[in-house]
Amino acid sequence: MRLSPHCQLLLQEFRDKRQELLQLDNHVFELISQTLKQQGLELNSIEHRIKTMESLAGKLERKGEKYHQLSDITDLIGLRIVTFYTDDVDKVAAIISQLFDIDWSNSVDKRKLHDLNSFGYNSLHYICKLHEGSFPFEIQIRTALQHTWSAIEHDIGYKGAVKLPPQYRRQFSRLAGMLELADDEFSRLRTTMTEYRRQIQTLVKSGNLSDVALSTDSFRSYLELRPFDRLNQRIAAVNQAELFPASLMPFLPILESFGMESLGQVQAMVDELSDAAYQLALSQLAITDLDILSEMVGLQNLCVVYSLRNGGNRDDIKYIYDTLYGANESNLLLADAIIRQYSAIGQ
Repeated sequence: MRLSPHCQLLLQEFRDKRQELLQLDNHVFELISQTLKQQGLELNSIEHRIKTMESLAGKLERKGEKYHQLSDITDLIGLRIVTFYTDDVDKVAAIISQLFDIDWSNSVDKRKLHDLNSFGYNSLHYICKLHEGSFPFEIQIRTALQHTWSAIEHDIGYKGAVKLPPQYRRQFSRLAGMLELADDEFSRLRTTMTEYRRQIQTLVKSGNLSDVALSTDSFRSYLELRPFDRLNQRIAAVNQAELFPASLMPFLPILESFGMESLGQVQAMVDELSDAAYQLALSQLAITDLDILSEMVGLQNLCVVYSLRNGGNRDDIKYIYDTLYGANESNLLLADAIIRQYSAIGQ
């Protein structure tokens, strides 16, 4: 590799300041990572690197005379932020513009440069500085699908093709269009789902439970109302027990196995069977001195009573315990004991 004396000096300066550049690279990476995390943005990845000596030497060999000093090379430090959704690219960009000084004259938004017939990836490139006098660094912001396109394009070597047959150019265009459409649709779907969750939360809080389909999102919103607290407290009072928190989400497949399709049906079970569930729990606790109970106790007994009142057998009760605590043959013995207790209380 033949470099001019000027380029050799730039390469030597890069070698001398490599440690300083590494520190800047790590500082910028940590600052971006912490800030985006604090803002609650979920990312696909954040990558960072400084140029290798070989890469810089190759760049200087090709166009080194255009650089008067080392700081004129804006990509000695490079970071790539990969988001899941297209609208998050703009959110990240807004945060980056607040964290650093942006060299707008050398930054480029490739999303705005696309021709109708082009098929490269869309990406936002910012040239940044921490403050006046610091080394510049490049930040690329793109979506995961854009990143995938870039990797595939590079792997296939499309950009290096001098003459590509029209049928291959068309194939590239079609694939790029599909990826861009998928990017937009994923963002649109996320917006739709967010609005749906808001509607679910509003319906649940309003008490219109019969209008709310039973799902992961709706059940989680329902649990925020603490619908089983009263039953749990009644059961805990038997032994003056303390209740410790537990997730009730594992009950969702059990409720679905009962054929429940709305939160109204779940609430109807609570309203109709809480006394029977309390009596069943009372028969269990009467022969123990347990003073610590899980918050699962109320809903667990409700599910047992509901199953038995609707023709459930020992296998159905075992399914409840298998779902909550893991499949185990000993759950059959537990199911038999629960059925005997249920029969003894005359429910």
